[in-house]
Amino acid sequence: MQEQQWIRFERAGKTGFGTLDGNKVREHQGDMFGSPEATGSVFALDELKLLTPTRPTKVIALWNNFHALGEKLNLPVPAEPLYLLKAPNSFLAAGEPIRKPLCEGKVVFEGELGIVIGKTCTAVAEEAALDHVFGYTCANDVTVADILNRDASFAQWARAKGFDTFCPMGPVVATGLDPATLTVTTLLDGAARQHYPISDMRFSVQQLVSLISMDMTLHPGDVILCGTSVGVGSMKPGSLVEVEINGIGKLSNRFG
Repeated sequence: MQEQQWIRFERAGKTGFGTLDGNKVREHQGDMFGSPEATGSVFALDELKLLTPTRPTKVIALWNNFHALGEKLNLPVPAEPLYLLKAPNSFLAAGEPIRKPLCEGKVVFEGELGIVIGKTCTAVAEEAALDHVFGYTCANDVTVADILNRDASFAQWARAKGFDTFCPMGPVVATGLDPATLTVTTLLDGAARQHYPISDMRFSVQQLVSLISMDMTLHPGDVILCGTSVGVGSMKPGSLVEVEINGIGKLSNRFG
């Protein structure tokens, strides 16, 4: 697939999408995941309001998918992908503020690679999985860490990761990339806190798409967050968190 950067935006009260070309956006029409056609209209990026790069029916988030973090936390090696779902109210565009929860607790950032599905897939074989991937995006799997294991009888993954604005994604979906060559860097107020290679994943992109599609149908626009690695840390109100991935760009959101 050709290397392109796709973006969704709002302009003059209407939503649209197109390809990023420097500081300009070339508008397209039709289906981003099908055969979109250029309209001929070109807009300056700074006159557009960015939206989430897709409109997912679900965002699936992985746990314990990187060797480095699993070994640091002394976690057992999973036999299959371990994942949860992020609630739709958590989806957030680049540049928008992450809301401070009304409850107390340590709020942490987790810089991650997002796999964007481009073709409906159910029970897809591993060797065909990449045919169903449209591209990749940056994501921040925000979490209230204190909530996770606060009740000994029930791990609260959905609540801890499902607060409003707790799933920033974007700014673009990049196509034509080899995910094994990508590196995730997370900056907190300009200081690098995470820097890790996607090649360290326990389950590859192909394996994740195939195995998860055995459980549930994946639809165009759905996003699989690949999990995070070492360097996760807490945010304070006013903190700027930036997730940067080579070939995709930088996702920036301020907390609080």
